[in-house]
Amino acid sequence: MRKICVLLCVSLFCYKIQAQNSAENKLGTWYMYNGSHKLSKNIKLKTSAHFRYYELASEYQQEIYRTGLNYNLTKKVNITGGVVYSITDTSYKSNLPDLYEYRFYQDVNLKDNWNKIQVNHRVRLAQRFKRKNFEDEVKHRIRYGLFLKYPLSQKWETYAFSEIFIKFAAKAFSQNRTGAGFIRGINENLKLKLGYFYTKFSNSSLHRLQLGIILNTNHIKNNL
Repeated sequence: MRKICVLLCVSLFCYKIQAQNSAENKLGTWYMYNGSHKLSKNIKLKTSAHFRYYELASEYQQEIYRTGLNYNLTKKVNITGGVVYSITDTSYKSNLPDLYEYRFYQDVNLKDNWNKIQVNHRVRLAQRFKRKNFEDEVKHRIRYGLFLKYPLSQKWETYAFSEIFIKFAAKAFSQNRTGAGFIRGINENLKLKLGYFYTKFSNSSLHRLQLGIILNTNHIKNNL
């Protein structure tokens, strides 16, 4: 009986250590840059760079770079097309090969207002070209996101969002992200972003902070 109790205690202790070292039990961080650069009345250059970590500032997970051209169809509808490159460490405190990915994406954005709340519906298609273990694969995905913003003052606003990812595969559900936070305006071009979001996968979940810089520039205003 004593041996059984000792064995159970050791097993529980090992399980606790394993759970503590799991990425699912860590608060990770996304350090983000997002830019929108107006090139003409209806065209903008979209740029972004994200550096993502399993923990607050350690245990590298992913870096992702995105660029695209955005075109206004109407005041409420715009579209974007672009490319993405990312490197992902799919492991956590273990030695596994990185995942390299090139991606093409297409967005449709629908803007609206619910009183003072700014609303954006985004549908995003992606064609993903992955390389891992010297093997290539092509996958397709669609995302729908609902993004809300509410002004608190001239310099502060709050935001909330929920986005679902669907794969073109037998098991269609990929993930769902839900989060909220605050945006602080520094000047007419620069904003800072601080938030939190929760990601639910089919068999796991992750918690993440968002720390970001938002840069908006206008390259035609001096020519008007």
